[in-house]
Amino acid sequence: MTKQFDVAVIGAGAAGMMCASVAGQRGKSVVLIDHAAKLAEKIRISGGGRCNFTNIDATPQNFLSQNPHFCKSALSRYTPQDFLALMKRYRIAYHEKHKGQLFCDNSAEDIISMLKAECALGNVSWRMPCTVVSIAKSGEQFRIETNTGDILANSLVIATGGLSIPKIGATDFAYRIAKQFDLKMVEPRPGLVPLTFDANAWQPFVPLSGIALPVEVETGTKKARGYFKEDLLFTHRGLSGPAILQISSFWQPGTPLTINLVPETDIAEALIEGKASSKKNLGNQLAQWLPSRLADEWLAVNGFKADARVADMQDKQLRALGVSLNQWNIIPNGSEGYRKAEVTLGGVDTRELSQQSMMVNKVPGLHFIGESVDVTGWLGGYNFQWAWASGVAAGQAV
Repeated sequence: MTKQFDVAVIGAGAAGMMCASVAGQRGKSVVLIDHAAKLAEKIRISGGGRCNFTNIDATPQNFLSQNPHFCKSALSRYTPQDFLALMKRYRIAYHEKHKGQLFCDNSAEDIISMLKAECALGNVSWRMPCTVVSIAKSGEQFRIETNTGDILANSLVIATGGLSIPKIGATDFAYRIAKQFDLKMVEPRPGLVPLTFDANAWQPFVPLSGIALPVEVETGTKKARGYFKEDLLFTHRGLSGPAILQISSFWQPGTPLTINLVPETDIAEALIEGKASSKKNLGNQLAQWLPSRLADEWLAVNGFKADARVADMQDKQLRALGVSLNQWNIIPNGSEGYRKAEVTLGGVDTRELSQQSMMVNKVPGLHFIGESVDVTGWLGGYNFQWAWASGVAAGQAV
C-alpha cells in the first residue's frame, strides 16, 4: 500500500514533532515517522527527567556554526516566549534554575504530552516504530520506502538529530540522506561532552574524583575563543561539569585549556601579602580558597609540602604556586565521545539551506532541522530552543 501525504517528517523528537504539528495545523496532511518504539527519549532524559526545554536569554550568540548568522532568522521568529505561551495553554508549570535555564516543575513527560497533543490538533499520522529503507525523489515527490509500506510526499523533513547518546537510538541517518543528495557537511564531532586526559598524566588527579568547584575556563583565540564561568567536576578519567561541557564545544584537539581554579583571588598576591602575618602552613592557607582535599593534592602534584609554613616560602615559589592555580594549562587527549555527549557539533552545512525555510537550496521540498544541521547551542536549554525554532520555520514553509 502506498500512502500519499503533503509532508513526511522523519524523526519524532523535539524538532520533528514541532514541525509536524505546525504543518498539520496549517491544514497539510502530515505523517511522522520514527524508528524507535518509545517516543522522544532525548526529551525524556533531558535535565535529569525535568527537561531543560529552553533558555529565556537565548540569542544567536549562544550558538556555534560555521555560519553564525544562519540561525538568526528562525530564532527571531520563534522565541522562548513563544514556547512559554504554548506551555501556558497546556498549564505546564516550570521554574528557572540557573542562568535563564527553564525546567518543568513536574516532568519531561509534560513536554512530550504537549507535543503529541499539538500533533493531534493537526491530525498528524504516526508511523512508529517504522524503519525507512530508502528515499528517492521522483519528479516533484519523494518516495519513502519503509517496512510498513511506501509513502509519497511533496515535502520531506529530516529531523533525526545527530550521533550523541547512541544508546537511546541516535544514528547517522540524516548524514546518509545528506550524502545521498550530495550536500556539503561540516564534520560531526561530540559536543557538550566531558574531556579526558592521558591516563599516566592524569594519575595524580584520580584521587580528586568527585570534587566540584566554580572556575573560569577558556580555550582558543579571537573568534574561536570560548570562555565560561561555571562549575568544574574532577572525574576518574578527566574533567566534567558545566564548565567543561561548555568549553568542549570550542576545544580543538591538541590545544590547551586554561583554567582558573580560584577566580575571585590572585593567589600569588594573596600569599605574598599575607606572608608576614601568617602562621599557617601552605595546606591550611590554600584550604580557605579550595576544597582541602584539592589543596593538599595540588601542593603534592606541584612539588610543595602541605605542612611548609607560608612565612618560610620564597616569593618566587608562591608566585609559581599562584600561577598553577590561577592559570592551570592542561591539554586534553580527547573526550568521552558520543556516548556521553549531549549534542553533536557539525552536520549539514548551513550554506546548503535556506535560513527562512530550512529547505535544501538545490533539492526543492527537502528540509533539514534540529541537531542534524550545523547549528549547536550552549549547555542550558539552547539546543531545545533551536529544535523548536527550526521546526517551526520548516513547519510554516512546507
